Amino acid sequence: MKLLIASDIHGSAYYCEQLLDAYKKENPDKLILLGDILYHGPRNDLPKDYAPKKVIPLLNSIKEKIICVRGNCDAEVDQMVLEFPIMADYKEITVDGKRLFLTHGHVYNDVKFPPVKEGDIVIHGHTHVPRCSEINGVLFLNPGSVSIPKEDSKNGYLVYENKSFIWKDFINGEYKKFSF
Repeated sequence: MKLLIASDIHGSAYYCEQLLDAYKKENPDKLILLGDILYHGPRNDLPKDYAPKKVIPLLNSIKEKIICVRGNCDAEVDQMVLEFPIMADYKEITVDGKRLFLTHGHVYNDVKFPPVKEGDIVIHGHTHVPRCSEINGVLFLNPGSVSIPKEDSKNGYLVYENKSFIWKDFINGEYKKFSF
C-alpha cells in the first residue's frame, strides 16, 4: 500500500494545489490528512493564497481517497463543508504488519502518549516540523507542514511505500528516508 501523508494545510489554496499535484504524481492508495485543513489559527500568519473556500472543492474532489483526523484548528463548521470525515481525534490503520496511529498531535503526542504499544508508529502533525524519533519502542513521525513550515523546514509531505517513509518537499523532492 502506498500512502501520501500531509498535515497543516491551513486554508492555503496554493499549497493545497501543490499537494494535489504531488498526489497525482505519487498516485497513492490513500491521502492521509493530519488536521488543520481550512483555518490558519490565531498563532499562525496567513499562509500563501489563504482561501479556504478554494481548498474545500479541491479536497472534496478526491473525498473517497482521504483519511483525515481533526486538528486543533478544525471545527464542526468545517465538517459541514468537507465531504469526508474530519472530526476524529485519531484513526488507526495497519500497513505491512505495523499499526499506524494517526493523529494531529495536540491531543496525543510524545508527552501525552496515545494508546499504543511498542512497535507501533505514531504519525502526527501540529508542530509543522518534520520528525522521526523513537520513544519507548514507539516511532514518532511528522510530515511537517504543507503550508506553514517551521524551524527552517520546507513545505512538504510524507510518503509511505514498501516499508519506507520518505519526506519530500514540493521543490526538491526527497530529503529524508526511514525504513523498517
